Order: sequence, then structure tokens, then C-alpha cells
Amino acid sequence: MKPGKFDATVLTIGFAFLYLPIVILIIYSFNESKLVTVWGGFSLKWYGALWQNQGLLDAAWVTIRVGLISATLGTVLGTLAALALVRYGRFPGRMLFSGMVYAPLVMPEVITGLSLLLLFVAVGLDRGMLTLTLAHVTFTMCYVAIVVQSRLLTFDRSLEEAALDLGCPPVRTFFRITLPLIMPAVVSGWMLAFTLSLDDLVISSFTTGPGATTLPIKIYSQVRLGVTPEINAVCTILIGVVTIGVIIASITTKQRELQRLRDEHVAATQA
Repeated sequence: MKPGKFDATVLTIGFAFLYLPIVILIIYSFNESKLVTVWGGFSLKWYGALWQNQGLLDAAWVTIRVGLISATLGTVLGTLAALALVRYGRFPGRMLFSGMVYAPLVMPEVITGLSLLLLFVAVGLDRGMLTLTLAHVTFTMCYVAIVVQSRLLTFDRSLEEAALDLGCPPVRTFFRITLPLIMPAVVSGWMLAFTLSLDDLVISSFTTGPGATTLPIKIYSQVRLGVTPEINAVCTILIGVVTIGVIIASITTKQRELQRLRDEHVAATQA
């Protein structure tokens, strides 16, 4: 059934509501004027001014480091959690384990951040890069677990069984058979975790400390004093980084899926 004019109108309004503010922000990041609401001509000077703003550069470097580390650790832990939930059936404590894995999905970020803060204070851990990274791992691994678990549910285990029957050890079977086949889901989970880490503000504000100010926190603190063209520029760069990451993840996933279909076709032809 073809969409009617009403459906097209509602869809257009919805997309405009979601993306028009982002487009306006990007346009005004190239504004010559210091006033963000007054267009003064096209200019790249605010992007050049970013390199002179040491505070924003330091915050960006902290954000990238925390994002890379937390996304990697979250991907490893999330993949292992997904394997445990899919492969080991109803083991003792499964309900509690799955609840702990998925709790950050439904729990408000304020509650998660406050809980982590109380935990770090109770164990005497000073807030800084370590606590910030641990907090990001906590809420990113559950997203990775969901993505990888959905792939494992449709995984053909006969390939693993064939490798085991031929004498391949379980660990080697995982790295040679299972991991390459679920790699698109793992890569997608990593990109999602990295994006969520870059974007987080609430949990980071509870668990950060001296020398560990992330870019969202820095932007928020400056916006409270007024929006500047530099803020528009750095937000545009963030949008570009996230967009490029999503495109790369989508292309990688599509290419791996096509390669998997080709391999299955070749195997079926040879059989």
C-alpha cells in the first residue's frame, strides 16, 4: 500500500522536528559573527579557534580515551555475557545475572550515576579517569550484550559442532569459527558503545573527577554561560564523528553479511 499525503506529511514533520535543529546548529557553526543567532557570512574561523581552546582539546582527548577503553572493555564483557545467556541455558542464578546485565537499560541515568558514586565512595576510590571508565563500561556492556545475543540466537551451531568433532579445542573453535561469524554484531556493539560513551553527560557528571572532564560536561558548563560559535563548531565535529562511525559500521556489517552469504552459497554448491 502506497503512503498517502497525510502519512508523508506526518513523516516530514517528524523528521524536521528531529533533524532541523541539528542542521541549524551545523549551519551556524560556519557563522562569521560572534552572535550565534545573527548570520554574518560564511567562515571557518571558529573551527580554527578550537585549536586555541586548550580546555576543549583536553576534554576531547579525555572523551576519546574513555570512549575507546570503555567501548572495548564493554564489548568484551557484553559478548561474554551474551554467550553465557544463550549457550548455558537455565543455570543457577540466571535470572539475577540477566537482571544485572540489563538493569542499566531501564534504570534512569541519575539513579545509575548516583549508585556508582556511592559505590566508589564506599570502596574509597578517588573519582577520576578510572571511575569514569568503569561507569561507562557498566552502562555500555548491556547494549553490546543485546546486539550480540540477537546474533547468537540465529547462529548455526552445527559449524561449531563440526569443528569440535574434528578435534578443534573449544577455545580455538570460538576464535576460529564463532567469533568471525558474529563479528558484525560485535563491531556494531562496539560502535554503539563508543557512541553512547561519547554522548554521556549524566552518569559522567556523577563519576568524573579532577583531570577527567569529558567533552559533554565541558560543553554543558560553557552553555550555561551562553552559547558561543565555538560550541556550535565542536558539536558539529562530534556529529560528524558519530555519523562517520555509524556509516563505517553499517558498511562493515553489510560487507560481512554479503561475504557470509557468498560462503554459504559456495558451500551449498560444493555439497
